[in-house]
Amino acid sequence: MSDSAIRISDFYFAYLNSELVLKNINLDIQKGSFTAIAGPSGAGKTTLCKAMTGIVPHYYGGRYYGKVEVLGEDLKGKKISEIAMRVGIMMDDYESQMVSLTAGEEIAFGLLNHGFSPDEVDQRVSRALADVGLPGRESYQLDELSGGQRQRLLLASVLACRPEVLILDEPVSALDPDGARSLYALLYKIYQQHNMTVVVVEHDLNYLLPYMTDLVLISNGEARVQGPYEQAARKAFQQEDQRENLPELWQVKLGLEEKFHCRLGSWRSEDEAEEELTRKFQGGKA
Repeated sequence: MSDSAIRISDFYFAYLNSELVLKNINLDIQKGSFTAIAGPSGAGKTTLCKAMTGIVPHYYGGRYYGKVEVLGEDLKGKKISEIAMRVGIMMDDYESQMVSLTAGEEIAFGLLNHGFSPDEVDQRVSRALADVGLPGRESYQLDELSGGQRQRLLLASVLACRPEVLILDEPVSALDPDGARSLYALLYKIYQQHNMTVVVVEHDLNYLLPYMTDLVLISNGEARVQGPYEQAARKAFQQEDQRENLPELWQVKLGLEEKFHCRLGSWRSEDEAEEELTRKFQGGKA
């Protein structure tokens, strides 16, 4: 049995009347991974997310070549509604994905469309709201919720279908730094509780440093770097045009390793870095 959650092979894509947006993409995202996708604006990250869910090319149309497999199934010829039960997606323009007046109705909408019974819908709505830290908010009007709470609500509506793979495109773009850190801490907790595969597009990898297991860097429609986080970070550091995509802490870490010809730990927080640097470099010793 394959360990791949998503496998993309020799994939090219162009929207109608456009140049190629994705070129020769070959990716293998492992089951159970927490994968970050980063790169400059316009690199093709959002289109890649859409390709992983069949939205591209089946909804938007366009020219494509290659294969996208999700959980062992080729997406060619699959209905988006079929895919949505196994792969959930949350786009950056989350407000446009909302269709109802109350929190409970918002989550129930997709479940009812998938044919769940009213009792099952009620149970899943309650569980999903609890999962995202909004228990008992079923009757809240959407305009009674803050921007951060609406973002959590959309996450709940995706989680209610209990997908095996969760894809998020810049989910914290409208949040302040505290809200962003809070949402990612929540997402990581859900990832662990539900044994999911998570793929996140994020331009600021500082937020994801404590959580990501794997890293993909996209540039000009091509996957320039991919692999387990530490391995991929080292490869990116050797490419000057990719180095700035790395979390700031790792730019410092890899710079120090290069300068002092040493090997430092796999820092995931400033506290870890400070503790090791104090111990290792105290007294001027490398």
